[in-house]
Amino acid sequence: MAEHGEGALVLFSGGQDSATCLAWALARFDKVETIAFDYGQRHAVELECRHVVRRALSALNADWAERLGEDHLVDLSSLSSISETALTRDAEIRMTEEGLPSTFVPGRNLLFFTYAAAVAYRRGLRHIVGGMCETDYSGYPDCRDDTIKVMQVALNLGMARRFVLHTPLMWIDKAETWRLAESLGGSKLVEAIREHSHSCYMGDRAHSHAWGYGCGKCPACDLRAEGWRRYRAPA
Repeated sequence: MAEHGEGALVLFSGGQDSATCLAWALARFDKVETIAFDYGQRHAVELECRHVVRRALSALNADWAERLGEDHLVDLSSLSSISETALTRDAEIRMTEEGLPSTFVPGRNLLFFTYAAAVAYRRGLRHIVGGMCETDYSGYPDCRDDTIKVMQVALNLGMARRFVLHTPLMWIDKAETWRLAESLGGSKLVEAIREHSHSCYMGDRAHSHAWGYGCGKCPACDLRAEGWRRYRAPA
C-alpha cells in the first residue's frame, strides 16, 4: 500500500536490482521518480534498457503507471576520467591488491546519493531508494549498510532535510530478489525484469540466457545466473 502523500526518487540504472527497487517503490509511494547517471560506464547500454523497463512496469499496473513520474539523467562523465577501473576502462576484470574487484569505482555510490539528494531536494521528494546489497554482492565498500546509514546522516545535516535512504535489497540475495519481484508483480514482473533489465558488465545484449541477456562470464552475469538458478530450483 502506498504511503499517502509521500514521494520517492529511485536510483535506477536499468539492472535487475534497481528494477526490483522501482517496483518496490511504486507499491509504496504516491509519487515515484527515477534517476540515472552516465559516468562513462562500459555497459552504457543499461541507460537504454532502463526506458524499456520503465514502460514495461507501467504497462503491468495501472496504479504504477499513474504514480511513475519524471526521469532524470545526470552526466557524471568526469568520474570516468579519474577512475582507473574495469567499469570505466577496457581493462581486465580481476581482484586487485587491495582485495577489491577491479570493477569497483571509488566514490561512485557516494556521488550517486549526493546528486540524487540534490535532485530530491529540488523535486520535494523525501525518500531515496537504492539497490545496494551486502548479502550477495561484489564486495564494494560503498554498498555496505554502514556506508548508507552514514550517508543518510551526512545528507540530512548538509542539506537540512529529513531524507530517508531505503535499501530494500540490503539483506537478501539474488534469488530472494527474484522472489521479491514475484511478490510485487507476479510472473509478469519477473519476466519483464528478466527480459528487459541489464546487468552484464560487458554490455552484451546479443546473448540470451534463461536469466536474461549478457556475456555469461563476468561477475555480474555470474551473480544473476546463480540467483536465477536458485530461484527456479524446486522447493
